[in-house]
Amino acid sequence: MDVPTYVVGDVHGHRDELADALRDSKLVDEHDDWCGEDAHLWFLGDFVDRGPDGVGAIDLVMRLQEQAAEAGGAVQALLGNHEILLLGMYHFGDTEVPSDFGPRSFARSWEINGGLLADQDALTDDHIEWLSTRPLVAHAANHLLMHSDTLEYLEWGDSAEEINETAQEILAGNDLAAWWDVWRRMTTRYAFRGPNGAEVAAGLLDRLGGERIVHGHSVIADQLGIHPTQIEAPYLYAGGKALGIDGGLFAGGPCLVVQLPWEPED
Repeated sequence: MDVPTYVVGDVHGHRDELADALRDSKLVDEHDDWCGEDAHLWFLGDFVDRGPDGVGAIDLVMRLQEQAAEAGGAVQALLGNHEILLLGMYHFGDTEVPSDFGPRSFARSWEINGGLLADQDALTDDHIEWLSTRPLVAHAANHLLMHSDTLEYLEWGDSAEEINETAQEILAGNDLAAWWDVWRRMTTRYAFRGPNGAEVAAGLLDRLGGERIVHGHSVIADQLGIHPTQIEAPYLYAGGKALGIDGGLFAGGPCLVVQLPWEPED
């Protein structure tokens, strides 16, 4: 029997809404403790920025990771571009990035992109270590999981293992330009849109494995040209090869907890 597998997109500091959504999916109880038994739960990154309690969301996930493991389940998380931004701000602050495009710094981008001082103040060594060792891409239930809908991951390797190894080497070091390159590449999006989207997605799956891509990062409402409050389900596109699960929680949309494989209702 297949293990129930769930994915969650961008939380952006909305810790309580995340807990409510997990409770509705019978993965946590009324005390926000794991009750999902042997289920597997993956978070696709962007825990922080734009919302009131990014580090609270991280704390919840770290605790659920321990509890799920004890219960025979699993909770895992990918890094999103906003985690790179949070960590870059923590390590480098307003140190200027070498650039031909004018002044650039993690502090400047962090502030522009909804960074909250409360999150920086709440960071501990445990948070930093945990975040810095999360993967960029993974496989679950024969799906390819990634935060950003971009092909830029391939700049770090030709397999999930190589991509993650390269990224973690960068995040373990203090090369500002290399860190900035991770942030910059992971902000790109929409690789699977348009008339060639299915072909592009299929090509990435051929390279990295999996039958379908699951990603966050790009709000479904922006893809469809509607308001986030109108979102009720994930967005399956690119000939069924890509599934977007970012409901736009920070803009009033839902926190989608999606069981894989997901198919639209008839």
